[in-house]
Amino acid sequence: MAALAWLIIPVAAALVAMLWAGWAARTPRATGDPASLAEHQRFLAAMERSTASAAPSGAAGERSGQ
Repeated sequence: MAALAWLIIPVAAALVAMLWAGWAARTPRATGDPASLAEHQRFLAAMERSTASAAPSGAAGERSGQ
């Protein structure tokens, strides 16, 4: 009976590994172009807001002229 208990551990690990491999290898869902473009625009707007608030005023203009 003890040998059966020890056999359950690798069998369960193999089953979990098979499930994970099947989930990881699935094909990604395709997003439509409009949804993808809108998401990209939201990302760009968020990046501009975060960099505009983090940069000191006039710092970018001074460095680009040198």
